Amino acid sequence: MDTSVRSPAWPCRVLALAILALLAICPSLVPAGPAHAASIDTSASYVLVNRNSGKALDVYNKATNDGAPLVQWARNDGANQQWQFVDSGGGYYRLMSRHSGKVVDISGRSTADGADVIQYTDKNATNQQFRVVDTDSGYIKLINRNSGKALEVWEWSTADGGRISQYTDLNGANQQWQLVRLGGSGTPTPPVSYPNPGYVTGDVNAHDPEVTKKPDGTYLLAHTGNGIQLKTSTDRTTWHNAGAAFPGGASWAHAYTNGGNDLWAPDITYVNGRYYMYYSASTFGSNHSGIFLATSTTGASGSWTNQGLVIESNTSDNWNAIDPNLVIDDQGRWWLDFGSFWSGIKMVQLDPATGKRLDGTIRSISGRNGGAIEAPFIYRHGGYYYQFVSFDLCCRGASSTYRIMVGRSTSITGPYVDRNGTAMTSGGGTQVLAGHGSIHGPGHQAVLADNDGDVLFYHWYADDGSSRLGINKLGWDGAGWPYVY
Repeated sequence: MDTSVRSPAWPCRVLALAILALLAICPSLVPAGPAHAASIDTSASYVLVNRNSGKALDVYNKATNDGAPLVQWARNDGANQQWQFVDSGGGYYRLMSRHSGKVVDISGRSTADGADVIQYTDKNATNQQFRVVDTDSGYIKLINRNSGKALEVWEWSTADGGRISQYTDLNGANQQWQLVRLGGSGTPTPPVSYPNPGYVTGDVNAHDPEVTKKPDGTYLLAHTGNGIQLKTSTDRTTWHNAGAAFPGGASWAHAYTNGGNDLWAPDITYVNGRYYMYYSASTFGSNHSGIFLATSTTGASGSWTNQGLVIESNTSDNWNAIDPNLVIDDQGRWWLDFGSFWSGIKMVQLDPATGKRLDGTIRSISGRNGGAIEAPFIYRHGGYYYQFVSFDLCCRGASSTYRIMVGRSTSITGPYVDRNGTAMTSGGGTQVLAGHGSIHGPGHQAVLADNDGDVLFYHWYADDGSSRLGINKLGWDGAGWPYVY
């Protein structure tokens, strides 16, 4: 990296260095009271937010290799922005990445101003050790043991990708970091306000998204659209369109869609060496709806075989067969929860051999007395099954009022209650995520257990009315209730 370029901030460095030289000659000018080390919890993970830019210390491009550069990036609390302080003794620590397991390192053991900062295998070397020094403003500085220089954002950059370097300690805002504690053993603590969606890029327009992890570790996402639209990702950040599940249309669903090929709310699961996708066919305002099953051995566009109708609702019913979700309980039994408006969310048991209904029983598991509730998703965590649903209205662009609610039960079939003990069949639900600022109507949620924890997928609407893919981490508080961060 070129360290010869100078920004407009460079004259400030010269002036500051001159002041430091004067202080060295006249130490009586220095205010009394030595800097002291901040209190560090070595069992916790931290995000380090730069005071000047407001961005977080980040392993660039989620790299795991030795020598990968460290940069600053918009905070998303990803594992590549989480750091654990490992005690080296003598008041020094190594900063270990939760993503890669490698530590912050001054490249080549350099003692020069502007030297690159990278990640490297933990050797407990002095160029990997930092002293944590409080400032008088609630921020800390990180002083390298080998060089005596401070970790900083080079040339006061405020851009994503601004490189991290070391420099003579000038106490500049670009050398000061806020320690945001994410909890013991890497468990986050609930934020005081709802977070924005995490950083995603590429083809990120999606409605009613649901995702599964493929055997090769990549991601396959399906969402509402013509023939069911597919996307793929290798890193859960960059997404690429991957065609349609049914590029030739879905004639078998035309009785429910008025002849169209627009299919709704797919639910995709990889199990028993195959992908199972449940999806719905309907039209707005109608409960003449059908839920179908398709399977594939690859998940690729055009590889899906329709296995037929699973359940349908008609105008004579008081429930609606849309928004399916397959859940497999701790006994290996298969269930399908589904529904929207009318009398609320329903559940039927499935035969794992066929993926179709096992019997004629239809159970009620939540409802709002005819009010707006849909998009159920059941996820098992600890000793509970958590039923996530979306309250209020979707599909209205920036005017959408979707919000994500949750209740829990020790039994897959309920009863589900919210944090206050109100039954979800009586309108109960604890709010998990709602619109804020320019994030409108987040909902139609799904949860994925991934290598770095539980991940919440959903859609939200931008100010221009477009629907976007939202991804955030999902944490669990001390009482076992989920929150988004």
